[in-house]
Amino acid sequence: GGNNAGHTVVVDGKEYDFHLFPSGIINPKAISFIGNGVVIHLPGLFEEAEKNEKKGLKDWEKRLIISDRAHIVFDFHQAVDGLQEVQRQAQEGKNIGTTKKGIGPTYSSKAARTGLRICDLLSDFDEFSSRFKNLAQQYKSMFPTLEIDTEGQLKKLKGYAEKIRPMVRDGVYFMYEALHGSPKKILVEGANAALLDIDFGTYPFVTSSNCTVGGVCTGLGVPPQHVGDVYGVVKAYTTRVGIGAFPTEQINEIGDLLQSRGHEWGVTTGRKRRCGWLDLVILKYAHMINGFTALALTKLDILDVLDEIKIGVAYKLGGKRIPYFPANQEILQKVEVEYETMPGWKTDTTGARKWEDLPPKAQNYIRCVENHVGVPDVFSSLVKWVGVGKSRESMIQLF
Repeated sequence: GGNNAGHTVVVDGKEYDFHLFPSGIINPKAISFIGNGVVIHLPGLFEEAEKNEKKGLKDWEKRLIISDRAHIVFDFHQAVDGLQEVQRQAQEGKNIGTTKKGIGPTYSSKAARTGLRICDLLSDFDEFSSRFKNLAQQYKSMFPTLEIDTEGQLKKLKGYAEKIRPMVRDGVYFMYEALHGSPKKILVEGANAALLDIDFGTYPFVTSSNCTVGGVCTGLGVPPQHVGDVYGVVKAYTTRVGIGAFPTEQINEIGDLLQSRGHEWGVTTGRKRRCGWLDLVILKYAHMINGFTALALTKLDILDVLDEIKIGVAYKLGGKRIPYFPANQEILQKVEVEYETMPGWKTDTTGARKWEDLPPKAQNYIRCVENHVGVPDVFSSLVKWVGVGKSRESMIQLF
């Protein structure tokens, strides 16, 4: 993905918003790397740096490395993203609900082999300029109302080229050295959720990249045998930004309560997230694709006030249970959810720091999730972390 996804990270009471930066950029001992699978909007990168510098982020440029094979998001890609959404709305009466950050159009350029990469920007600038002008011209012919200040954008890009030059490396060689050099911990952070994956998500209401585990290999150039543990991150309830089928959605006071208690607004767009009960069909589907070795179950505390809590355990079509997650949106709109109802714990869990601190009914809720999803053979449990608040201290580690 690109700066369409947002990650909020709270450290020492300070709240950082990251879009293009890997979340590890805060750690002064870690090297952060933006891989070839990411599409990079350079003005967005520096804007993000500036915002987080004001919050105390220091020396990030010494810790950030950018792959020379990453594609560039241009301002006109962002303009086109907006125009396409307007077109969809006019033609079909509905849009995809993109973030208008130019992600789809940039991946379209990448797939059409007309895209430009970081290595092109840092090579012969005259050659880059002529390819940039050709690409701009293509978009202008498709969207007659599109205005592009070609010279102005090129001038800015030349400036950005010099700013990022010291950070850019051959990403494949960089990862090879990282994997084969002195032993180190490598954490790969994916953007967006499994259900937004271009192949496996709720198409067409998806993003344009692979947000599932395969992105580790294609997005970084890492061979599959180096992929170790796969950690899934799931909220204790289900949310979705934008449109698309959402079987467990609660358009009622439950949905409103989850929305307000969970502060469910998109980090990138500020849009309200739609909320519903935890959907284990989706979680199992994500597990089929990614093969989680452990899960982080977050925002358990949001459920603290509920009298009873439901968990979606199966989908039915025409009264019959189906063992798979339907590909087709129209079919997905028709599924009936089978729920298991559990009593709420009606206790504040935000102070819990160990498993024993959680009320028995909250422990049961977590065990119920594990039993349905299936625990890996090697472990006694699947949920490794439980989140009961925003800060790092609020993560309970179970094993």
